[in-house]
Amino acid sequence: MEGCIFCKIVKGEIPSKKVYENDEVLAFDDIHPSAPVHVVIVPKRHIPTLLDVKRGQDAILGELLLAANEIAEIKGVAEKGFRVAINCNKEGGQVIFHLHVHVLGGRQLADELG
Repeated sequence: MEGCIFCKIVKGEIPSKKVYENDEVLAFDDIHPSAPVHVVIVPKRHIPTLLDVKRGQDAILGELLLAANEIAEIKGVAEKGFRVAINCNKEGGQVIFHLHVHVLGGRQLADELG
């Protein structure tokens, strides 16, 4: 999608600190981290939100979560623990409308979910 910052990162038009990549996803360090480890994982094809993933496209969700596992190992947070988050739409905290997963760790994370 034209103008999408994550699409530009995937195409190499905007530099990023790549952490992980396969045929379906790209992961890079967040430029405004909320934790010592904060990696963003994006599908290489543009999907605006989690709600836009339809049956027949659902394999991308598995790719995103499997990438999160790999990243936790790469970043050294798998054993102690980490958080995986997907924000959906404005009130859900989504700022960039290209589906993405956050992997956070490296410190004790607050229990915001109760």
